[in-house]
Amino acid sequence: MTQIAPHNLTTIDRKILNMIQTCFPLVPRPYAAIAEEVGLREDEALARVVALQEAGIIRRIGGIFDSQKLGFSSTLVALTVEEDKIEKVATVVSELPGVTHNYQRQHEFNLWFTLLASSAQELEAILTMVEGLPGVRKLRNLPALKLFKIGVNFNMSEDSNALI
Repeated sequence: MTQIAPHNLTTIDRKILNMIQTCFPLVPRPYAAIAEEVGLREDEALARVVALQEAGIIRRIGGIFDSQKLGFSSTLVALTVEEDKIEKVATVVSELPGVTHNYQRQHEFNLWFTLLASSAQELEAILTMVEGLPGVRKLRNLPALKLFKIGVNFNMSEDSNALI
């Protein structure tokens, strides 16, 4: 498949990226709807999306849900992990079903992750398990006190770099 550099996006690629960000079709065959909108066949539209993913331009396609409204508990977690154990702890944390992402920082608290659980009790049980992992020296549970959700969409039109 042809590699796509961000500066080599076609007009059709840009239209597809705008659609995926702002109005992904919620129909049985979304790529057929996208194809119709941009003037392609369904298989061509899907191939363009795959190429954009392979090029790293699209990282993920998926729904964003309000976990609190669905009854879930979530938190941000900061860990202080011994340097020689950080890879092992990060691997274990990444394998937990409720972890959306984790990242290392140059700080006393050097491993951070977000955690989602079906209940406050399950969340606490997971945190207790993580706190007991070899190399974990400190754990800070940092639940949101006020939720700020900022929707960011990038206008991929050739004539604009503005947010949409």
